[in-house]
Amino acid sequence: MELKSRKVVITGAGVVSSLGDSPGALHSALCAGRSGARPIESFSAEGVGCPMGAAVEDFVPQSYLGDRNLRPLNRIAQLTAAAAQLALESSGWSDAMRREREVGLALGAMFCSVKTIAEFDRRALTAGPAYASPMDFANTVISAAAGQAAIWHNLRGVNSTIATGAASGLQAIAYAADLIRSGRATALLAGGAEEICFESVFGFYRAGLLCGSDPSSRGRANGHATFYSGYDKEGRHNGADHRDAGHFPIPFDARRNGFVLGEGAALLMLEDARTAAARGARALAEVRGHGGGFDCSRGWDTGHAVAAITRAMRQAMDDARLLPDEIDCLSASANGGVAGDRHEALAIEAVFGQREEPLPSTAIKSMLGEMLGASGGLQAVAMLETMRDGRLPGIRGLEQFDKDFPRHAISVCRQWRQLQRPRHALLNAVGFDGHCCSLALTARAEEF
Repeated sequence: MELKSRKVVITGAGVVSSLGDSPGALHSALCAGRSGARPIESFSAEGVGCPMGAAVEDFVPQSYLGDRNLRPLNRIAQLTAAAAQLALESSGWSDAMRREREVGLALGAMFCSVKTIAEFDRRALTAGPAYASPMDFANTVISAAAGQAAIWHNLRGVNSTIATGAASGLQAIAYAADLIRSGRATALLAGGAEEICFESVFGFYRAGLLCGSDPSSRGRANGHATFYSGYDKEGRHNGADHRDAGHFPIPFDARRNGFVLGEGAALLMLEDARTAAARGARALAEVRGHGGGFDCSRGWDTGHAVAAITRAMRQAMDDARLLPDEIDCLSASANGGVAGDRHEALAIEAVFGQREEPLPSTAIKSMLGEMLGASGGLQAVAMLETMRDGRLPGIRGLEQFDKDFPRHAISVCRQWRQLQRPRHALLNAVGFDGHCCSLALTARAEEF
């Protein structure tokens, strides 16, 4: 079959998040405006400026994975394996089927497990190399979670880890879709996972990216300004001194001053449409196209940043053979970061500014936090539910839409809204390191 001629459909989804462990529960919480962010309790957040995080509380891996030996799996591997179990069940891929046919896994992760890496290094430095745990070492590589999940679930197909920063989850879905479209695979789990730990929270705090960070001491690591911090070269936040502004991780809001970190895992089951139909699977949506861009200035040059995001969105629509007026809703990557939100809003204006009606848009990181590699998967799961029942979540806490943002291209609000039969959706992922990705989804067609 000709390259990229096969249709790719989504036949199931699995999610573990701070707002629920099913697509329906997650979507209902988002539409209700519930926040997964709360004071961090799993470790001391003293001295990191932002004490909040959207952690998956009371996560019991045995409830998803049974009583088998879980020792080889660290937290991110457990989250990944749990989401995989739910996605396999949702799509009807039984153990017996996986013994007969190959299923692969494409996982997006920004860090995989910073906690495991730090613990291994810390033990080696303090107690000596002989006391460092060999089991911990195996989980320090970025592909460990994907490998462990594949072993656990007998996923004998392609096993890949995509590491493109906060765009990793969406990039993993795009990569998996291309493998199926080109005939190199017929079924793949795809999405992302990330954990929250002291090391990642402290790192983003030092970079000046967490909400309420103090620009007088953050964002200037080793004398060099860090990427995408939202502070200018004089240490001013959004053109003013915001060190006493509090915590406002509110996408597109004029008061926004950074994000809170979140964690979780979300995986979609992607399949060749004809193969899925032959086994009687139900298609939830079709992956129509994707696009990518890279901002080599890493957010410091507005023109470069906007151009990269614009390119990703236009390329995704071209790949999907869709026009801007045909997109019914958008899931933005915006997380409350000063520069990043502005760049994405300007890019949306560049792409959709000629529409007759503003594009209905949401930014679920207002409730789930910045989940890094897991973000794209969570956005996709939420969008599948929006396509199912028409409810588009709002942006929690949004009250003062930034006056510098163009309003005639994008329509956002605090409360959820009912859309009339949303058919085509666009999802954005914009990373701090310059990576950008957009994914176009189309609601389930009656025929493949």
